[in-house]
Amino acid sequence: MLTGNQIRKEFIEFFKKKNHKHFESASLIPDDPTLLLTVAGMVPFKPYFLGQKEAPYPRVTTYQKSIRTNDLENVGRTARHHTFFEMLGNFSFGDYFKEEAIVWSWEFVTEVLGLDKDKLWVSVFTTDDEAEKIWIEKCNFPKERIVRLGEDENWWAAGPTGSCGPCSEIHVDLGPAYGGDENSKLGDEGTDNRFIEIWNLVFTEWNRMEDGSLEPLPKKNIDTGAGLERVTAMVQGKSNNFETDLLFPLVEEAGRLTDTKYGEDKEKDFSLKVITDHSRAVTFLINDGVIPSNEGRGYVLRRILRRAVRHGRLLGESELFLYKMVDKVVEMMNEAYPDLNDNLEHIKKVVKIEEEKFSRTLDQGIQLVNQEIEKVKSEGGKKLSGDITFRLYDTYGFPYELTEEICEEKGVEVSREEFEAKMEEQKEKARASREVVMEKGQDSFIEEFYDKYGATNFVGYETLKETAKLLSIREGKDGKTLMIFDTTPFYGESGGQIADTGVISGNGFEGKVVDVQKQKGIFTHTVEVIKGEAKEGEEYLLEVDEMNRLATAKNHTATHLLHKALREVLGTHVQQAGSLVNGQRLRFDFNHYEAMTSEEIEKVENLVNEKIAESLCVTVRNMSMDEAKKEGAMALFGDKYGDIVRVVKVDDFSIELCGGTHIDNIAKIGLFKIESESGIAAGVRRIEAVTGLGAYELVKKMERTLKEIAKTVKSDEANVVERVEKMTETLRENSKEIETLKAKITNYEAGSLNDAAEEINGVKVVIKTFKDKTAEELRQMVDSLKDKLGSCVVVLASGEDKAVFAVGVTKDLIGKVKAGNLVKEAAQIAGGNGGGRPDFAQAGGKDASKIEEAVAKVKETLKTLL
Repeated sequence: MLTGNQIRKEFIEFFKKKNHKHFESASLIPDDPTLLLTVAGMVPFKPYFLGQKEAPYPRVTTYQKSIRTNDLENVGRTARHHTFFEMLGNFSFGDYFKEEAIVWSWEFVTEVLGLDKDKLWVSVFTTDDEAEKIWIEKCNFPKERIVRLGEDENWWAAGPTGSCGPCSEIHVDLGPAYGGDENSKLGDEGTDNRFIEIWNLVFTEWNRMEDGSLEPLPKKNIDTGAGLERVTAMVQGKSNNFETDLLFPLVEEAGRLTDTKYGEDKEKDFSLKVITDHSRAVTFLINDGVIPSNEGRGYVLRRILRRAVRHGRLLGESELFLYKMVDKVVEMMNEAYPDLNDNLEHIKKVVKIEEEKFSRTLDQGIQLVNQEIEKVKSEGGKKLSGDITFRLYDTYGFPYELTEEICEEKGVEVSREEFEAKMEEQKEKARASREVVMEKGQDSFIEEFYDKYGATNFVGYETLKETAKLLSIREGKDGKTLMIFDTTPFYGESGGQIADTGVISGNGFEGKVVDVQKQKGIFTHTVEVIKGEAKEGEEYLLEVDEMNRLATAKNHTATHLLHKALREVLGTHVQQAGSLVNGQRLRFDFNHYEAMTSEEIEKVENLVNEKIAESLCVTVRNMSMDEAKKEGAMALFGDKYGDIVRVVKVDDFSIELCGGTHIDNIAKIGLFKIESESGIAAGVRRIEAVTGLGAYELVKKMERTLKEIAKTVKSDEANVVERVEKMTETLRENSKEIETLKAKITNYEAGSLNDAAEEINGVKVVIKTFKDKTAEELRQMVDSLKDKLGSCVVVLASGEDKAVFAVGVTKDLIGKVKAGNLVKEAAQIAGGNGGGRPDFAQAGGKDASKIEEAVAKVKETLKTLL
């Protein structure tokens, strides 16, 4: 019997023998702006199927990692639902077609996998006589086990229009025990769990036109896929994917970590399967660079991870466990995906941090959901309102999906529409509260201006000085003037880079450019008028501040070096999440799960400066997006790019798509110095840094600080660290000596209180107030008095601003008097509260002026109790 790993290998080898080129699995982050994640084996080849690109090879085979979360609630409940799964695929781009695809699939299923031919069924599209004929004549497949199905089941389409075609599927019959009877056939009602689809052949041969008609494609393609988990289950005689060797060791590991045995309880099995499936998804998502967050792919990861953690709680596991599952996932999958082992520690660290973060709120959230559910039920209701689901999310950080799942388990309805309406309501309030920066009507002005003149001709990459015609002049805010020219060398703020500054002059006019904004390709210059009056239609000289442009360019190029250095030091999961570049400094935001260590910061800083010392050249080229991707250029996810993109390359170290201004050699940066590293949002860190003269000034400032420290500690700069360490050690020793002396004084004062003991009904009682004792000093005095007096009650209090109380009762008296009750009584009089053990308790109060009143009240209570 073949193992799952063997099936994967055999599949690739089989199609390599059929002259297919083996492509490694693509990332779960697709090279497709229309998709959040890779959801199927054909996704990496979509441009070839749609005719957007020429395929590099006519025949390709892969095993492709995939993620789907559209029916998350079924994962663990059913035998075959997964978030992470692998698709085995063979593809033809204008090469072979139906006959080869069908014959080879039959050959592999029956001869390599060895599946029983008598248990196999085939479906074809309603009108696909050709496919049925091939199955019968070329594979000797019995016609009575071929079923024709309609568009819902056996038709693939790229969209409402475009390439499409019929499908043919291979199914395994598990027998009447899983639905129907001896006479049931594929497609009959109630047999979904009996006839298991393991192979789908898509024949892309038609182009659907706008009017709905079909025209033949010039090139016919084949897209066939087989789910590895399903195929393995059928080969290994398992009706449940989770019981195959691909998954069951993970089920057992989840059971070991949560102290749960599989097969004894249906609900516990459900939780073990959820943890098993989700641990694979989490591991692969993080390996491909996804970090938990509240949007996009990061939210998919966070949602899956948190669902797994919750199911650990359902199994009674309160300790962190999910990050430990990663070891087993990597052990099992490393043969097919060796990069997992390289990123093992990174993956575990991200999972552990997120697991810790969620664990702090999970128990509270579950308790709150259950309380709300009980409240609804007690009032005779059946539905949790959107107000409650939103409050759980907004106030307590409890995901809606978990609320929904718990409600479903408890038989209570919940409305996603109501929840999303509340979310939108909050967004509207946030939008309304923001300051409107642009004047109303400005957008319409820009639209009209664009229709009349088109976009501004930007020449700032080539020159910093240009004569241009003034096309529009308007009054701006705060006495400033807004000017638009037909051409400009001024860079308009975009891509995190601040706008150029400079001067506009001519015809008796002079103005200082303080900002440039770009909208729909139109550059609007904000100008402080120095003298004269500018007129539309006249020409003026536009001059960019060269020193500021150069300083800004240095900082912008430095952000590219920083981005690359962060990816090398921290890992390829690092992605730019925002930036701000001007002539004084740079700010770079990036995805990362924890604060950088001082060692990591130093490594990044060193790497950037090492590259600067190498005097690497910077080249800027315009090319097609396809060319840029082939060269390995990094693009920012979410940014929009045209067909032609600007590629900034720093030798062989860094290559990114960027529209900003840059220097031609990184040696001009001079020096790069990181000022700070901090967190600005969940999973997002920020580095602030300076270059050139800014970095020099920072070093000089640090040097001055060092001199001041050396002067203060009476040392030279070379030995200042040693001197400070010695002084710190001396202070530490002095502090210990002071604490020892204070303890002796406290014992002495406690001894002097022996004589202050009075008797109440034959019991020794010490009641004393102070002005300047700490809670710890009071505790020591109480312990000392109890030891010396043998049988007693001690009540001590101190404070100038706030009150501190300490009460001690020897063991022989706690049947009559309890320290916790006495201290609570005293604290309440002083505006506080508290309690403690029967033999010792401490508490505080806000009002120190009430101390005497408080201890007097305690004395009266003691008289009653004793």
